[in-house]
Amino acid sequence: MTTLQERAAAAAGRATDAPSGPSDDASSTPVETYVPAPDPMADYEPGDGDPEMVPVHIAWLRVRREVRAIAKKEQYNGGGTRFNFRGVDTVVNTFGPVTLRHGISVFPVDIDAEHRDTTSAKGSKMRECTVTVSWMVMGPKGDTLPALLKTRGEALDSADKGTAKAQSVALRVLLLTGGLTPTHDADPDASYVERGEAPPRTAASYRDEILEPGTSRQRLAQINYEIKQVGLYDTKVVNEVGEEEPLGSFLFRVGQERIQGGAA
Repeated sequence: MTTLQERAAAAAGRATDAPSGPSDDASSTPVETYVPAPDPMADYEPGDGDPEMVPVHIAWLRVRREVRAIAKKEQYNGGGTRFNFRGVDTVVNTFGPVTLRHGISVFPVDIDAEHRDTTSAKGSKMRECTVTVSWMVMGPKGDTLPALLKTRGEALDSADKGTAKAQSVALRVLLLTGGLTPTHDADPDASYVERGEAPPRTAASYRDEILEPGTSRQRLAQINYEIKQVGLYDTKVVNEVGEEEPLGSFLFRVGQERIQGGAA
């Protein structure tokens, strides 16, 4: 029989001295000393093209040092809106080779997506997706940044690509914000325009706007408020038949005529 001390030693992975007397258990064998498995990266030597084995924060700093700037060279021009931007492909194509060279890997580890049905300005049915993605940034040694990084992305699509587009936008935000990537655009303070006061509107300009067929009822109500605020409500204007009429009365009459015309 083994003693309580021998059982405890065997459970801990070490052997005790052999007992002085004969053992009642003829099948008992000495327990070998535990030896931990060797670290497979302990003697690793980077080969040609392999990244240097540095901590993740150093590797990411080297990536930032190489990606000096990504200019906003792409332009959106549609729907009366025009602006420059840095597209997803441009950002990924810039960061991809540099992160590979320094052993940086970026993994999405959690994705929270929200969807809703909407329509475009032209009435087409669209699917809107908003995602919140948690990212893990891993270095060449397998260590990671101490916290997961979260970014959000939004996208519209008429088919089934909205979620993928939104995730791509979230990746672009991660790389640009995490890399503090400048655009090399001109500083907004580089030019200075002195602000001046807008000239006050005249009663005649309000009359012309009131007469426009496209002026909505909501805008007519707003004009009524404005001309009272600036003291033009009782100012006389030449109406559509060449007679003088107070601007407020003119506005009320035209508004009533349009309401009756719409009802008819």
